[in-house]
Amino acid sequence: MSSLARLCLGATVGRRLQGAARAAVASFASATAMEARVVFSPAGHSLFDEPLAITVEGLRPQLPVTLRASLRDEKGVLFESRALYQADSQGLLDLSRSPALEGGSFSGLEPMGLLWSMKPDQPLTRLVKRDVQSPFRLEVEVLGSHSQCLAKGTHERTFLRDGVKRIPVREGRIRATLFLPPGDGPFPGIIDISGTGGGLSEYRACLMANHGFAMLALAYYAYEDLPKDMKEFHLEYFEEAVNYMLKHPKIKGPGIGLLGHSKGGDLCLSMASFLKGITVTATVNGSVANVAATLRYKDVTIPPLGINVKRVKIDQNGMADIVDVLNNPLEGPDQQSFIPVEKAESRFLFIVGEDDHNWKSKFFATEASKHLQAHGKEKPEIICYPGAGHYIEPPYFPLCPASMHLLVGRAVIWGGVPKAHAAAQVDAWQQIHTFFRKHLNGKQDERQNKL
Repeated sequence: MSSLARLCLGATVGRRLQGAARAAVASFASATAMEARVVFSPAGHSLFDEPLAITVEGLRPQLPVTLRASLRDEKGVLFESRALYQADSQGLLDLSRSPALEGGSFSGLEPMGLLWSMKPDQPLTRLVKRDVQSPFRLEVEVLGSHSQCLAKGTHERTFLRDGVKRIPVREGRIRATLFLPPGDGPFPGIIDISGTGGGLSEYRACLMANHGFAMLALAYYAYEDLPKDMKEFHLEYFEEAVNYMLKHPKIKGPGIGLLGHSKGGDLCLSMASFLKGITVTATVNGSVANVAATLRYKDVTIPPLGINVKRVKIDQNGMADIVDVLNNPLEGPDQQSFIPVEKAESRFLFIVGEDDHNWKSKFFATEASKHLQAHGKEKPEIICYPGAGHYIEPPYFPLCPASMHLLVGRAVIWGGVPKAHAAAQVDAWQQIHTFFRKHLNGKQDERQNKL
């Protein structure tokens, strides 16, 4: 064979080998994409406050991948996170055993990191669930090199457990929603009061009801025919809600509990101080002074704690830090705003985020404790969480570090370090459940606890 013929034959063989190699690579990539799959446990759906196991099967051994998690809120805002991982020697990626590598939304062994580290594509947006009867649709994608999608899975994160009843309440002046666990009852009853956002917030009460509590999510302004703004509140309205719960045949007596966040916290303290039938009270980053609106009950008037807007600080991003704005309720005329908690016949739990930038939650909890003990009352439980901000939510809600404040009229810092804040939410949720079970049931009952 001539040299020219040999050269032509070699070129032909070379082209065939290259083509075969390309076909093999394409076939392998296709097989990888087809074989890889995202597995959720529980499969299909889970409650939002419950852990979700995520694994990826069928990957190439030791393959580096990016996991992207996303969901949209009810206004269409996209929340997403990304984490870098490497499959094990068997081509398996188990988030409960595989630490995330540096470079993503989080790193380290964080089985639920894809959820709590989510950030919105629109700044100053907090993830809020308004319709508890519909789930959030979580999507998890497995991305290879050049962002090639190797696998994708979807999962519903729900808020209402099967069998839990959601009952709108429009009795007298009460504007609320009652959530009743499955079964005949009676159940320990709790009124849930949210902060300054207004409207009727149901998601926390709904999630609590899944764990065996009869929950009344109570609106108190900016909802239907309730007051439109936060100028003045009458405790008689809240008294109606307490009496409604005490008389309800599904509610286990002799008393009920209160759960409040932020402004809802000081309303709960006022309720416990003046109203009968309240056995236990838990507040999350609340105040021991009445804030933002005048509070009236019969012939008693508690003015709102004074403020000094000159104490607002602006950070490098133009956000307002209002942590020092409120006056000291222990000094001068502002002492009139201090809630007389010594009148209460309730046990207290104070959940505190030590990085709360809305106000000085730890100071308020400490002063409430001092005041109670000075009047011969039982020492309350105070649980402080370093790195936790103002919005301590049920587990796995992503941190909202800043958003618009309705009363301030501009974006403010809420505080919080994502990883520490996420851990605080899990533990605080457990502590709240344990506290209410212990004191409303008369004993500690962990049967409903799923965390």
